[in-house]
Amino acid sequence: MRKIDKSVANGYFREKNTYMVIYFIIWAVVSYGVVLLAEPLSTIYFNGFPFHYFMGAQGALAVFIILLFVNAIVGDKIDKKYGINDKKNAEIGMGSTVDH
Repeated sequence: MRKIDKSVANGYFREKNTYMVIYFIIWAVVSYGVVLLAEPLSTIYFNGFPFHYFMGAQGALAVFIILLFVNAIVGDKIDKKYGINDKKNAEIGMGSTVDH
């Protein structure tokens, strides 16, 4: 595996961590914010259920799954931006080994 310049690695991890913090904030707002605002949200209905009940039962899980896909897509773009996604790394990720 090739060496990565320290400044490039620092920028890469800073950007990845920034997005992870954003995802955690979205997850927390969706999971806990709906609970905190349950009474005002009880007047809004979604699929025949009060919105706060729907978000607690299914909505938070759906948002979490969507965030997983968004993280995968954005993570691939960040990898390409910093040159992390080269052919050797892809081969290693698929289970083969690279001998030097």
